[in-house]
Amino acid sequence: MQINYSIFPPLDATLNGTTAILLIMGHCCIKRGEVAKHRAMMIAAFLTSSVFLACYLYYHLHVGSVHFRGNGWVRPFYFAILTSHIVLAALVVPMILTTLGLALRNSFDRHRRLARWTYPVWMYVSLTGVIVYLMLYKLFV
Repeated sequence: MQINYSIFPPLDATLNGTTAILLIMGHCCIKRGEVAKHRAMMIAAFLTSSVFLACYLYYHLHVGSVHFRGNGWVRPFYFAILTSHIVLAALVVPMILTTLGLALRNSFDRHRRLARWTYPVWMYVSLTGVIVYLMLYKLFV
């Protein structure tokens, strides 16, 4: 069976975009005091991020790295976004796991304090994942 690896980049971008939407919805829910809806949105965001990570690792394990083809001023711009995305993606994983764990253990004060940092970093990583995809596979091919 031959696998069409070209499905993975748009799938990954869709999963990142979906995560961002779920994060926004979860944030809105908790601001309105809708704790159960917030919990559902955040667990869904965690699941979409987890599926993204599995797909991303599978793709790059089989395909390797993909080189950016843009030139001029856009090249350093792309690499600045990519570098910040990679560094923050590595940092946000333990933040997400800890924030989620605190919520599941009903440590809501500590959960709230850490979530104030986790949410914007996770959002940034999700959105820049979509931007990196667009720049790498759609805009400069």
